[in-house]
Amino acid sequence: MMQPLHPDPSSALSRQQRGRLVRQIVLSMGLVSSITMLIAFVGSIVIYGLLYLLAPPHGPLTTEELFIPDPRDYLVFAILLLAGLVVAAIMATRLARRILAPLNSLAQSARSIAAGDLAARAQPGDRSLGETALLVDDFNAMAVRLQRMAADMTAWNAAIAHELRTPLTILRGRLQGMKDGVFQPDETQIRGLLFQVESLTRLVDDLHIVTLQDIGRLEMRVEPTRIDVEMRRAVESIADALHEAGFVLELDLAAASVPCDGARIRQALLALLDNARRYAVPGRLRIALARADETFVLGVEDDGPGLAPEFALQVFEPFTRADASRSRQFGGSGLGLSVVRAIALAHGGQARYRASAAGGSVFELVLPRERAA
Repeated sequence: MMQPLHPDPSSALSRQQRGRLVRQIVLSMGLVSSITMLIAFVGSIVIYGLLYLLAPPHGPLTTEELFIPDPRDYLVFAILLLAGLVVAAIMATRLARRILAPLNSLAQSARSIAAGDLAARAQPGDRSLGETALLVDDFNAMAVRLQRMAADMTAWNAAIAHELRTPLTILRGRLQGMKDGVFQPDETQIRGLLFQVESLTRLVDDLHIVTLQDIGRLEMRVEPTRIDVEMRRAVESIADALHEAGFVLELDLAAASVPCDGARIRQALLALLDNARRYAVPGRLRIALARADETFVLGVEDDGPGLAPEFALQVFEPFTRADASRSRQFGGSGLGLSVVRAIALAHGGQARYRASAAGGSVFELVLPRERAA
């Protein structure tokens, strides 16, 4: 991604904040040194002034008495120096506490997170120390992300286990029944077993695609492709199932050559059509390919019932279903639209949803006309 040519105000502000601690230390050390010297200088004037007033010298002072200190002078200097050092130590201790408080909180929180408590957070303390406050903020942001990732992983594992349980239970029950003689291994039973195996295979393939896209490893065989031809092939492969479900297909495909992976585009379109078969009411199903300024838009529009606004925000997330009963009836896993989004992102495009003017749903796969390097 190209960086903007103009300076980023937030970056300049961040650099300014990162210099606060340096300035604080320099100013504090300078202040400590100045106070120590001031104590020694002013203290010498005050003490010698008092000595001169209380015990004035008798007669004029000799050169040696003026410039060569005696043991009493060394004692005065030592006392003044000690007083300055005490003041300097107090100021340095207060500064060290201000610096170490957020660092100690950071270390304690890091130990808690390492021990498994992902809810631990560090306290920034004095925000006038720019570097330590930013360090604590970055650490807390990392901790929040770790906690969210752990929660997502737990939910992901639970969802995968739930999706695998049903076909595996059916397979085990049917095979155990055949072994015990309850079911005869006829063509019907074998066809049912193959259907469950195909469901497992499809689930594993979908998980593989979504996971590879999440880690940025989903590879595409991109080449100039007649995308309208690939779309027709996908529609023809599922047309009988859609007709049996009561859908009337309408194709509006503009001839176009797009740099893409034709097989993946067919897979994404099949996922959209399969999603319509499961959740849309029987009726018109319009498949369109249109050109925009810099993109091609592949869309599937149905006659309803559409999606609730709150569900539309998460429709492309894995294992989400608008109607669980219809999904169980048709064997959906909740990964179809996630696969569509993964394929769109791998092509540098996007997947999106919008409500149609007639109250139905429009799912769109947006592909760039020229693939970015």
